[in-house]
Amino acid sequence: MEERNKTLGEFIIENQKDFQYSSGELSRLINSIRLAAKVVNYKVNKAGLVDIVGAFGEQNVQGEDQQKLDVYANEVFMQTLINREIVCGIASEENDDFITVQGQDKGHNNKYVVLMDPLDGSSNIDVNVSVGTIFSVFRRVTPVGTPVTSEDFLQPGVNQVAAGYVIYGTSTMIVYTTGHGVNGFTLNPAIGTFYLSHPNMQFSKDGNIYSINEGNYVHFPQGVKNYIKYCQLEEENRPYTSRYIGSLVSDIHRNMIKGGIYIYPTSAKAPNGKLRLLYECNPMAFIAEQAGGKASDGFKRIMEIQPTELHQRVPFFCGSYNMVAKAEEFMQKAEVK
Repeated sequence: MEERNKTLGEFIIENQKDFQYSSGELSRLINSIRLAAKVVNYKVNKAGLVDIVGAFGEQNVQGEDQQKLDVYANEVFMQTLINREIVCGIASEENDDFITVQGQDKGHNNKYVVLMDPLDGSSNIDVNVSVGTIFSVFRRVTPVGTPVTSEDFLQPGVNQVAAGYVIYGTSTMIVYTTGHGVNGFTLNPAIGTFYLSHPNMQFSKDGNIYSINEGNYVHFPQGVKNYIKYCQLEEENRPYTSRYIGSLVSDIHRNMIKGGIYIYPTSAKAPNGKLRLLYECNPMAFIAEQAGGKASDGFKRIMEIQPTELHQRVPFFCGSYNMVAKAEEFMQKAEVK
C-alpha cells in the first residue's frame, strides 16, 4: 500500500509492535482520541452556525474564562476515553483535579493515564483561527488494581509513552508520536477517515521564524529581549520573520513544517510563564524532540523537569534545534551578568 494512502487505523495496527508492554491498549487509546477528534471537529466547524461560540460563564482552575467549546471538547474527550475502558485516570486543564477511572470490573486494572488540554486556543474560535487538542500519555507507576494517585500524573516528560495534538484548521490533522518519530494524518471529511499525509515529520535544524507575543516585550527577561534583537538584526540569514498566532498548536505546527522557534517566557505578568508543563509543554516537547527539535525552559530540558503540581506552569522554548540552543545561550549570558 502506498504510504500516503494509509489510514490512521492501518498505521496504528502496523506499528503496534513499537508499544512496549502494551497488549493493544495504547492502540485503542489512540483510536479513542481519533474518534473524539472527529466529534469535536464537527462541532468546531459548526461554531459559526450554532450557539457554541462564546464564554460558558465560569472560570477554569487557571482562573481563565471557559469557552463553551472548551467545556464541550473536555466532555467529549473525557467520555470517549472513559467509555472505551482503556485509561485508569485522566487529568485535564479544565478540571481542578485528576479523575480516577475504575473500569467496568471496578478493579482499576487499566495501565495508562492521559493528560490533556482539550481545546487549546479556544479564545480564537470566534475569529475563525485554528484551535487544537493536546494530549500526553503515561504508563501508571502505582500498582495495577489500585486507584490512581497524583504520583501517576506527576511524572517527568521523559516517561511519556505517547503524545500528540489535533489541529482543527483549514484541514483537520492528528499529529502524534509513540517515541518512534512523528507522523501526521489529515482528515478526509467526505468519508470521515484520517490518512497519513505527513510521514516522519521533522524540524529543520535551523529556521527563520520566531513566534512570541512581542506585545509583552517590556515584561520579558533580558535574555529573551536580547534574543529578539538578535532575530531582528540584518546579518547572516537574518532578520527572521515574526509569526505569532496565539494558538500553541498552530504555532508549533507551522514551525515544525517551516522551521522556527516558539517562545512563551516568564514575564513580570506571568512570573512562572503561562503554559502548563503537563498539558502543553511536555507533550509538545516529546513531539519536538522526536522530530529532531529541542524544547527547554530556557535553561534545561523540559522533559526532565520533575512536576510538583498538576497545573504547574513553566516558560517554554520549543522548535528548530539550533534556534532553541541559541536562545538558551542568550538566557544564560543574561543570567551571568
